[in-house]
Amino acid sequence: MKTLDDLLLLGDPRLYEVCEPVLQSELPLVKDWVADMHNVMQQIRGKYHFGRAIAAPQLGIMKRLVYMNIDRPVVFINPELTHLGNEQFELWDDCMSFPNLLVKVMRYKHVSVKYFDENWQPQQWQMDDSLSELLQHECDHLDGILCTMRAIDEKSFKWRM
Repeated sequence: MKTLDDLLLLGDPRLYEVCEPVLQSELPLVKDWVADMHNVMQQIRGKYHFGRAIAAPQLGIMKRLVYMNIDRPVVFINPELTHLGNEQFELWDDCMSFPNLLVKVMRYKHVSVKYFDENWQPQQWQMDDSLSELLQHECDHLDGILCTMRAIDEKSFKWRM
């Protein structure tokens, strides 16, 4: 079982790699990967008091897999953003891979995503506002993009208080 000690931190070169798709034949592995992601997210919540989702590459699992747990757990296998709305908004983004740093970024207010669930059933979801920006953050991880790379300008960084 992976723990907080397994979380990749800012500067680890693996965080900048593009992840491979999860293959249907790997579906039996997804349950364990998600259990690891859930465990680390719970530890982040306990230590830093934030954490709504985590991407597999943050634990060195270089697969296109996202685990979100807001009011219920949701597993996104091979998520693909299919539509980005026209409207954007500014926010202070945080990341488990650098838990004390906030980064001001722009995100789309509305996105549509298609993905496979943990049973390899195709799903689609229209997300708005905070869920939209959260999924954009996690999908960026799958493409080797950190929110530090999306900072609005050189003054868009601050320490979490």
